[in-house]
Amino acid sequence: MNYFIAILLFVSLNVCKTTAQEILEISEAEAKSAASKIHFRANPNTSNYDITYHKLEFTVDPAIADIAGKVTTTFTALDNMNSVTFDLDDHLTVTNVTQNGNSLSFTQNSNDELVITLQNTLSLGSATSVSIEYNGTPISKGFDSFETSVHGNDSTPVLWTLSEPYGALDWWPCKQDLNDKIDEIDVYISAPEIYTAVSNGLEQSTTVNAGIKTTHYKHQYPIPAYLIAFAVTNYETYSHTVSNNGNPFPIVNYVYPESLTSAQNSTEVTVDIMNHFISLFGNYPFENEKYGHAQFGWGGGMEHTTISFMGNFSRGLIAHELAHQWFGNKVTCGSWKDIWLNEGFATYLSGLTIEHLDGESSFKSWRNSTISSITSSTNGAVYLTDADTTSVSRIFSGRLSYRKGAMVLHMLRNKLGDTNFFSGVKNYITDPNLVYSYAKTPDLITHLETASGLELDEFFNDWVYNQGYPTYNLEWHQPTNNTISLQLNQTQSHSSVSFFEANVPIRLNGTNGEILNIDLNNKINFETFTENVNFTVSSIEFDPDYHLISRNNNVTLNIKNDNFIAENISLFPNPINNILTVQTSKNIEINNIIISNTLGKKIIETKNKQINARQLSKGIYFITIFTNYGDLHKKIIKN
Repeated sequence: MNYFIAILLFVSLNVCKTTAQEILEISEAEAKSAASKIHFRANPNTSNYDITYHKLEFTVDPAIADIAGKVTTTFTALDNMNSVTFDLDDHLTVTNVTQNGNSLSFTQNSNDELVITLQNTLSLGSATSVSIEYNGTPISKGFDSFETSVHGNDSTPVLWTLSEPYGALDWWPCKQDLNDKIDEIDVYISAPEIYTAVSNGLEQSTTVNAGIKTTHYKHQYPIPAYLIAFAVTNYETYSHTVSNNGNPFPIVNYVYPESLTSAQNSTEVTVDIMNHFISLFGNYPFENEKYGHAQFGWGGGMEHTTISFMGNFSRGLIAHELAHQWFGNKVTCGSWKDIWLNEGFATYLSGLTIEHLDGESSFKSWRNSTISSITSSTNGAVYLTDADTTSVSRIFSGRLSYRKGAMVLHMLRNKLGDTNFFSGVKNYITDPNLVYSYAKTPDLITHLETASGLELDEFFNDWVYNQGYPTYNLEWHQPTNNTISLQLNQTQSHSSVSFFEANVPIRLNGTNGEILNIDLNNKINFETFTENVNFTVSSIEFDPDYHLISRNNNVTLNIKNDNFIAENISLFPNPINNILTVQTSKNIEINNIIISNTLGKKIIETKNKQINARQLSKGIYFITIFTNYGDLHKKIIKN
């Protein structure tokens, strides 16, 4: 989703390259927009039935912030039921409820529930339909879920809805539950005939009666309540066609008349982005209907299924909302704790669009900006806790759900390689058990592990389920003409992770302009790597292309003669029983001594050359001796 605060983001409608800053702003605006929304979870009183169909009939005038509606819902009982509960804001007034043409009794309460008493007990597995007639003035609780405004020099009225995450109940009786997708919907929008109405799915017909035009849309793919939407104003329409390997479908654009020329110059790129996403992730999920854009009054957009509502037509916004048709709409996050499966992917696919259309240099700049934002604070996980889901601003955290989620995907791509990564993601997004349904983080893990043959639990524990990022110190020297020795020391920004396992990219630069890129598969702290190199190394760059979430890294060349230090410091006994002695010769002065476990946790810190090691359990440890000639790192064993 991308509903911007307009004052924060004004982007022109002219075609432009997507900048890294623009992608960051997309998610930042989402998070800030969501901050004032009420806290809400799926209503447990709606858990005893499964919705299969909605007939949605709305009568509106974009000049007036009112709605009159009739919603007919077909559902199947998951338990024996004497009543059925729908989510509906109590500011709306229900006037009549029927089942099989017979009126039913009902109540509305202050918990925003509509409770309907059924004609008879509906037994487990049985289905029925109820029709609800209602009207009123929707009150958007900080999120403009039902909004009227104006546009253009003549202040033409416009009406739109935007229900993510919890706004559907503000304007229609529904079931706000991510795990219950409606199999099929028919939407009928009645408004003054001077206006054009747009909604999900394919337009079926328009009829005019006494100056009121009714437009019928049908959507025949499973859809959650928050992705159902409509908009009404004096739209101009035009289309692009996606060839889709001989099964073409349209991209239909609904834009304000005053924006027509600039929008036509901007939206053609959607075809290229669409084709790129199809090549990576399989067919457009709703190819039997349409994709489209409908201009609305925010500065950003919202990925309603088959029709993204757009406040501007910047390339970054086009890519982000289109990406959601796969990641969020075809496969929806199974809980708000897993929101990164929607927003992390959409953010990363915006980055992939930069890579595809602008090249690696621009994509590198995007990664750099993304990492800078992620590491601007020391805490925060991609995956949410139960407590996090009570705060909408935390659910839609731009730094974590969007940008860190995106960079975690890039790190997985770097770890697995392009072939395995894209194969695993494509298998995830086309899994018959997930498509047009919902997924949770373990579903993605399973597909990436199957594609790569790697075990990824530790990676996800470090980078998704827990918090923070690493800072590295890399020490190196070249003991021979054709080898280089490198040692990595890591500290963590948050205590929830004792050590971040990661592929650490470095670049070796030679004295004659040679370059060698290496990934160090870093699994423990103070790990030493010996790599072959056929030139004299003059310098080392740490993660020069920004593939790793980290900050404040340091590279040190041991110019004070590593051999001299090693030859003039001895440790005994090793293995250790109780006392470890550090013996020095020449003019070496010890500044500090640290003993750490294999996870990098500091166990002992001292300046004494006689170290009491009785507190150490049996096992392997690493000792670092800091001296005036450089640092010595060695492995020690406690018996």
